[in-house]
Amino acid sequence: MKIIVTAGGTMGHINPALAIIDEFKKNEPNLEVLYIGTHNRMEKDLIPKLGIKYIPITIYGFTKNIFLDFKNIFCINSAIKKCRKIMSDFKPDVVIGVGGYVTYPVLKAAKELNIKTFIHEQNSIPGKSNKMIAKYADLIGVTFLKSKEYFETNGQIIYTGHPSGAKALKVPKKDKKELGLTVGKRLITFVAGSLGSDSLNNKVKKYLMNIGSKDYEVCYITGKMHYEEFTKNTNFPKNVKVLPYLEELPGLLKISDIVVSRAGAGSLSEILALEIPSIIIPSPNVANNHQYYNAKELANKECIILLEEKDITPKKLEEEIDNLLEDSRKRAHMKALMHEESTFNSAHIIYTEIKKLIRE
Repeated sequence: MKIIVTAGGTMGHINPALAIIDEFKKNEPNLEVLYIGTHNRMEKDLIPKLGIKYIPITIYGFTKNIFLDFKNIFCINSAIKKCRKIMSDFKPDVVIGVGGYVTYPVLKAAKELNIKTFIHEQNSIPGKSNKMIAKYADLIGVTFLKSKEYFETNGQIIYTGHPSGAKALKVPKKDKKELGLTVGKRLITFVAGSLGSDSLNNKVKKYLMNIGSKDYEVCYITGKMHYEEFTKNTNFPKNVKVLPYLEELPGLLKISDIVVSRAGAGSLSEILALEIPSIIIPSPNVANNHQYYNAKELANKECIILLEEKDITPKKLEEEIDNLLEDSRKRAHMKALMHEESTFNSAHIIYTEIKKLIRE
């Protein structure tokens, strides 16, 4: 079996793409995979390191700069032509798009060659690229049922869930001692990275500076780009651990009592799969405010606590964490609801449905 996978720009697209590839590898011993990505984003380095054949195409996201956007139209047309040549040589059984502007020329080329196509949408409100290429897709998989109403397509739309959650279950637990944390103490983990704005970062820092007397510990992951600024001239209390980055983050979530996170679809799928009581603060700085709607759907089902960034203060953050930490019944209730909501076999659903599509 031969598949072409395309996704790019952020790990929010790349991680589910890799989870889908892993599922195909597990079920297809003679699988051949070709990954088409951008020439200048993170996938160009990451994918080849994983031993997956990679071909870059030159394409950029649209901006409000007329000159650059006009130039990009030529890049898109050139990329479509290149993709047609790639597909004519490789002869894939299906082309799979998992988000990012790089997917447009790939899916359009596949449609022109009458190759079966599948796209996956991670967020409750679809991104521009997926909405544009929906008309080229024979099959669309969605993480949130709400997404269906945004697509105009002649293809079939199915609920698959998010494929990254099941992958998180396989990650081994982190060792508290190795991370400089205390065995036996309750742990609050912030997995929100930069948290999207300097103003919120400052609120989090003030919260961290005022919890030295608490009987729990906090591990805060800043993201590599923000670690130096966040820690500069600051002596945090002993029960606060600040890290720039941590590989296999689900391993840390597994030893956490509460998680405070942004509302990226991948992060939410991991939290649901691992059933970690969570406080979710959506980033307001994303297209279509999709993080808010990702979180809102889960908050309506009482799986998470939703806090909007505009409402956050250091005191409010402290109160919400303390209340949840001390309310064992609420945490148990959230865990039970998350178990019902999580789709543990998302990647397998996608694999099975694509196999059906190919046979049609």
